[in-house]
Amino acid sequence: MKRERFKPPEPDDPLCCCGDIDQQRENCCCDCEELDDACERLLRGEADKPDIISRFISRFPDRLGLPCCAIGPVRLELSVLPPMVLLPGLLRVAAINCLLGVVILTALPGLVFWYYYVTHRRKRRTQFFLSLALFSLAYMYYLFLTEILPRGDVSNLQLVTATTGMVLTLISLVHTKRGPGFVRSQAQAMGLDSSSTANQSKNQSNGEIEEKERWCPVCRLVRPPRAGHCRICGTCVLRMDHQCVWINSCVGQANHRQFLLTLLLFLLTSFYGISLVLRSICPRQSLFTAMLYCPGVYNQYSTALCFTCAWYSVVITGGLLYLFILQVINVSYNVTERDAQIALRNKMGRRRYCGLVVETGTYTRGFRQNWIQFLTMNTDENESPFTDMV
Repeated sequence: MKRERFKPPEPDDPLCCCGDIDQQRENCCCDCEELDDACERLLRGEADKPDIISRFISRFPDRLGLPCCAIGPVRLELSVLPPMVLLPGLLRVAAINCLLGVVILTALPGLVFWYYYVTHRRKRRTQFFLSLALFSLAYMYYLFLTEILPRGDVSNLQLVTATTGMVLTLISLVHTKRGPGFVRSQAQAMGLDSSSTANQSKNQSNGEIEEKERWCPVCRLVRPPRAGHCRICGTCVLRMDHQCVWINSCVGQANHRQFLLTLLLFLLTSFYGISLVLRSICPRQSLFTAMLYCPGVYNQYSTALCFTCAWYSVVITGGLLYLFILQVINVSYNVTERDAQIALRNKMGRRRYCGLVVETGTYTRGFRQNWIQFLTMNTDENESPFTDMV
């Protein structure tokens, strides 16, 4: 339904569902008339149109329409709420008893993987994993300040070190989310007409099989080597590696190094924080022994909560450690996740190290040269949009 231009409301006109009658119709976050009609049919018990119901159900989980303001409707992703509501409650319940802790900490990864499977299969964006990571970091730091620091076992230098590590991780995450580096068409680079340039590029590429394979029918441009189209982002990404749910963004040429640095900073900060917690609540045990055997830890609820949160941090850190190791091996072989998938699909790659890496042999130049190329890789998509990144 095409929305009409805003007209001054009459005295008998109904209010917009977003609140103020003086707001501009263009800023409304929904189709008010269609929503009113659907609600009236529902109250009368009449059968509604299936397309209206499906659209309402698909839109409701994605956002909550709050009252409009000068900049438009404020949208709130529902996917950010479960970690903020469930995580503190589940961890506090898990701290009541050792058996409850084992059950909850075992079920949490399964629920996360199930949600990942659902969102990955539907090819849709979600803020769930990013909010889970950020809120977990914030909640662990809050418990560290309120439960561990008052015990007097943490020095000021250790507190500053842990705080600095968390701040650097967040700064690195912000830089990572600036963008993976998108492929620009020749029209965008030179300011020409996009449709004519795209048709010209397509006609020129029809003569060569390689350029036919690199032609993106969605973005209507010829992709550089190793670039790929992301269905979730809806655009082509330079030297695309993968769509990372933990940052809710693609990892590509412009942010791959920063992504690896973010993982490294998080792992170092997490390991350091876990060691501080275990040394405080289990001073007589070594770090590795304290994770499995810490006598008397459930005698007090505060120590049990810290111990449970330490185990939760170990689970999260273990998953990200696996991702970090996988990324390091891929960089060592100059292989991206997209390269590996294409090689396996075309039966041109072979798995090594128990399937951790897929060796394609296409872009590798040796361990040292691969890392030099990765660390000196151009991250400015505006400088050379058509250069081959190999």
